[in-house]
Order: sequence, then structure tokens, then C-alpha cells
Amino acid sequence: MKARKQRPLIYSCSGCSDVAQLANNTAVKLDHAGEFEMSCISGVGGKVPSLVNTARSGRSITVIDGCPLHCARTCLENIGVEADEHVRLYEFGFRKHYGQSYGDEAIEEVCEEVLRRRDAQLLIARQA
Repeated sequence: MKARKQRPLIYSCSGCSDVAQLANNTAVKLDHAGEFEMSCISGVGGKVPSLVNTARSGRSITVIDGCPLHCARTCLENIGVEADEHVRLYEFGFRKHYGQSYGDEAIEEVCEEVLRRRDAQLLIARQA
């Protein structure tokens, strides 16, 4: 497992809908598994200096957004940071609902997609 500060960064939407929480739960799981370092998108949006510095550190960034509002990606763009990968859950058929949650199967499905995309990025970087 890579040291925390050597991992790629992951940010997620964490709003009030089920797709927002699916994005957040996926990022938390990947952080806990040692695949990414999850950082706080709310802190980026609030322009907290240490969190803005982390986002601007030059590390690879993956963003997971639940719906077409793209709140997590927009928070980064507002500080001049562009994500290397933007995972849009609605493109995989996940739809926004309130008062319910997606389960472990959905979290695992999204984790697999995020890891697949990260591995593809690493392969491209090695070939360059």
C-alpha cells in the first residue's frame, strides 16, 4: 500500500440524494482500501487554504459526481484545478432519489469502474 500522501486524490459529491451518497461511499471505500487519498470537496469549495493546496498539489485527481450538476468537479474548477478523471454515475444508469440508498453491490460496481479508469491512466502514463 502506498503512503497516503503518494496516492492519487479522490473527491466526491456527498449531497443529500442516493447517488450523491453512492459517490461518497465509493470514495471512502477506495480511501480505506489504500487506493486513493480522499480529500474534502467541501473544504475546496470553502477555499480552506490547506485543502486548496492539496487539490493544487499536482497529484492525479479523480472526481465522482452523482448527477449532471457536477458539483464536485465545479468546486475544483473554481480554484483552477482540472480533474484527470471525472466519473459521472448517471452515465451508468444510476438515478437520483431521496430517502433511499444504494447498497454494497452498487458501491462495489462503482469502485471497480474507478479502479479500471485509474489503471488505464497509469498504463497511458507509462507508455508516454
